[in-house]
Amino acid sequence: MPGVKAGGALRPGWRARVPDYPRAMAWTPGGDSLLVLDAAGGLHAFDGTTGAVRWRNTEAHPGGGLALSHHPRSARVATGGHDGTVAIWDSALGEPEARLSLGKAWVEHVRWSPNGDWLAAAAGRALHAWSAQGQEWVAPAHPSTVSGLVWAGAGEIATACYGRVAFWTPRGDAATQTLEWRGSPVSLAVSPDGAIVAVGGQDQTVHFWRRSTAQDSAMSGYTTKPAALAFDASGNLLATSGGEAVTVWSFSGNGPEGTTPGQLEVHPLPVTALAFARRERLLASGGREGGVVLWRLDPTGAGVVVGGDVLPGAVAEVAWRSDDRCLAATDAEGGVSTWRVSK
Repeated sequence: MPGVKAGGALRPGWRARVPDYPRAMAWTPGGDSLLVLDAAGGLHAFDGTTGAVRWRNTEAHPGGGLALSHHPRSARVATGGHDGTVAIWDSALGEPEARLSLGKAWVEHVRWSPNGDWLAAAAGRALHAWSAQGQEWVAPAHPSTVSGLVWAGAGEIATACYGRVAFWTPRGDAATQTLEWRGSPVSLAVSPDGAIVAVGGQDQTVHFWRRSTAQDSAMSGYTTKPAALAFDASGNLLATSGGEAVTVWSFSGNGPEGTTPGQLEVHPLPVTALAFARRERLLASGGREGGVVLWRLDPTGAGVVVGGDVLPGAVAEVAWRSDDRCLAATDAEGGVSTWRVSK
């Protein structure tokens, strides 16, 4: 990859493979395992230190796997798939604990709340949530397929579908806030404090709202659909895909309206994955060419490359271990790779 030398702050760790395209992955809370769900419906657990296979279930979701989320504190992982179910597993042993049916629609989104008290899932136009005590809540049907689901804090769910972003409180009878615009979302992100929401659109724009004013602002100029969005831990920086460059908007002061975003340019093909570290302004990006790049950013969104590597296929996802000292990535060839992140 021109401009990036393998190595730097990324020190190669272990590599492994899954049989099909990796749909989703997650570290366990302590980083002892990395779990990967593939497109064939297999769920795989790798030792976080060595990459050895701890266990596999090749039929976790007959027909195909789509979504995965690990509980923030316990050894429980939730998955969703083409079979219309949400499955809950013991991530240490690989044993099934429960399987919840949402009907015939594919379960494309599964998310534990930040405190682990709720599990939310979306299938088609339906949004469900289950409490730690097993109580189920079902939201009124969305007007179209739910294309994005994230938690906006411990007790509030944000969903995106055609023309709107809606916020829900489990056990409530209606959305607590609805933000509307004309467009089809392909990505959704909410700042850590829940104050700012952003969506990437099919029309190659990024829309954002400050929830206090509900005013819609649009950022254009992208050459592909911004399918990857990521806020940093402070909520001041929003990294967006949408072409070969990573575009980083700063919400400090009066930004990003009227400001020039940071342009992180090194990928020769469109960016496919983004993830910020939890404690530092370190951003990992992945590209269609297979490049994984580590950036150090300043408060304005400008950045420099501090590490990189190249994988055999297009990068599907990047994920930080909870201590920010290890980075994982999956690629379109079924590869699972890790790097130690040096200071």
